[in-house]
Amino acid sequence: MHRPISPRIHGVLDYATSTAVAITPRAMRFPKRARVLFDSLAMGYTSLSAVTDYPLSVKRIAPFKAHGAAELAIAAVLPALPWALGFAEHRAARNLCFGLTALTIVVAALTDWERKQ
Repeated sequence: MHRPISPRIHGVLDYATSTAVAITPRAMRFPKRARVLFDSLAMGYTSLSAVTDYPLSVKRIAPFKAHGAAELAIAAVLPALPWALGFAEHRAARNLCFGLTALTIVVAALTDWERKQ
């Protein structure tokens, strides 16, 4: 299967996602627990991206495949977090969790994890 997302494009998507995840909870007035979760995710995504061995990193420490594994691990638990953290009734916050899960899975499936640049 041809995977059209290069490491460079993956990096662009990572930083764009981090930005959206940081801004959206405030713009949409999410409950505090949801804001804390999304702030943590944004910081985590940005930090991981900054140290991943791909073109847009600050320092290439983490292997690109390990980066992908970490993203999939987050995606595995993300759908349950609205209930675990008590904000499941807030539709937009809950749906952002679902949307991030879907985005992560699709991007992972379309990323060329073997490509160097």
